[in-house]
Amino acid sequence: MNASNSGRLPVVVIGAGPIGLAAAAHLVERGIEPLVLEAGPSAGTAVRGWAHVRLFSPWAEVIDPAAEKLLAPTGWVRPDGSAYPTGGDWAERYLQPLAAVLGDKVRYGSRVTGVARAGRDRIVDADRDEQPFTIHTLRADGHEERITARAVIDASGTWSTPGPMGADGLPALGEKTATDRVSYRVPDLKDPAVRARHAGKRTAVIGSGASAFTTLASLADLAEEERGTHAIWILRRGIGANTFGGGEADELPARGALGLRAKAAVEDGCASAVTGFRTAAVDRDGDQLVLVAEDGRSLDPVDEVIVLTGFRPDLSFLSEVRLGLDERLQAPTALAPLIDPNVHSCGTVYPHGVNELSHPEQGIYLAGMKSYGRAPTFLAMTGYEQVRSISAAIAGDREAAERVELTLPETGVCGGAGLYDEPDTAPNGQGGGCCGAPATLQIGTGTPTASGGC
Repeated sequence: MNASNSGRLPVVVIGAGPIGLAAAAHLVERGIEPLVLEAGPSAGTAVRGWAHVRLFSPWAEVIDPAAEKLLAPTGWVRPDGSAYPTGGDWAERYLQPLAAVLGDKVRYGSRVTGVARAGRDRIVDADRDEQPFTIHTLRADGHEERITARAVIDASGTWSTPGPMGADGLPALGEKTATDRVSYRVPDLKDPAVRARHAGKRTAVIGSGASAFTTLASLADLAEEERGTHAIWILRRGIGANTFGGGEADELPARGALGLRAKAAVEDGCASAVTGFRTAAVDRDGDQLVLVAEDGRSLDPVDEVIVLTGFRPDLSFLSEVRLGLDERLQAPTALAPLIDPNVHSCGTVYPHGVNELSHPEQGIYLAGMKSYGRAPTFLAMTGYEQVRSISAAIAGDREAAERVELTLPETGVCGGAGLYDEPDTAPNGQGGGCCGAPATLQIGTGTPTASGGC
């Protein structure tokens, strides 16, 4: 395919979340036609899945500059930059208006099922880089479609593929048949149906990150109101000095408060911690579930299980393109060392772009949370910088693509939501650096910080 024909094809962006829509805005700014394919019925479908969650990051850090330029002529009113949005706020007040400006460049109900080079499976070398991409989609009405594109930006996130409870990365035996009692999201206990599942019940919480902390804090508050409510916090490791995060020494007080609230839930008896427990099986005991560890230990029956063991990228529809991925994190090989959670917090990951996000297959990029693979933390600001750089590269502006145009806040936090009593007030005047996820993020609910017994 010659260059003139290639230039007339759109760039397909997978996912109409924060990073996908930002990518489209940057492409428009460069005079390149984007086509955003969104599996859900609206912009930010994944973000709406945690609409009750409040971000650590204020509005000033979750609005992309190119997107704001598109929105400004429409009369869109920029939210107070110091206020902290919920996922619902983010979707309704920013993502949906942005998608509306993009108009027919965003296609809803269009799930990508495959990406390949036209006429070339992943084995064939001949003239490979000269061929456009073909993207297979499944529409909501069951119709299949094939789209041709000059490049592909996959910003589909990881929200659709949460980690299982099995300690080996696979579902525990019996997990798939216990889905009526197992969930993989931070619960919205203001929802009467969700509240009824946990009020007066025993709930196992599996995980050790911000989402688990938030859930423990929420269940502790529920325990103060509903007798018999109790959480069993299951940790694959023991409890150490860093189990509850930085506490009062944390760079962001809200993040520290989240860990301290979880710690209080355990100390006050609202939650029981079970350490060194690596789940291998889920057994039925009447209407309850019994979790069994790899070492044969069994816990007392529980009514519900909330699994918060992180997320992972869905790479199934990319099997015919040549990706260069780290064998552990499933992130681009040049990016992986920069985001390895064994080495870095997100505050120490420097801004990066097309050089770190390129693959052996030219013209395809993983962006946003999906680019982080199984790494648990991600900053929205970093994602916006990623797609700015990628768009510049697609436009042929290599100098701009390789230039860093982002300065991260010194308190770059790796969490999601905080424990805010007042949603529009930043704790101690501190700004965030991350947004929780996540489509795209580690997240937690805006749970009150009041402590007390159960």
